[in-house]
Amino acid sequence: MDTLVKIKREVRDFIMENFLPEKALADDDRLLENGIIDSTGILEIVSFIETTYGFVVEDEDLIPDNLDSIARITAFVQKKLAALEMYPLAAHS
Repeated sequence: MDTLVKIKREVRDFIMENFLPEKALADDDRLLENGIIDSTGILEIVSFIETTYGFVVEDEDLIPDNLDSIARITAFVQKKLAALEMYPLAAHS
């Protein structure tokens, strides 16, 4: 399975299970703007990302461009994982 597809499915499953168990959600739907999650929800998503993908989400990464939709979270995770492949020790800093 393609890594991008796998990440997107895992992110979608987490968000649907924890925030929208009975509603539809498009990949580009804005999570904060549409009231799907709040600041506590962002912390839950960050914890999920760190636990699932094994890297630390830095304070400067906590911006809507990275975390405000399934598509943005997927792209963010993919970018961070790609960087870790280039610099494997970066995950432990």
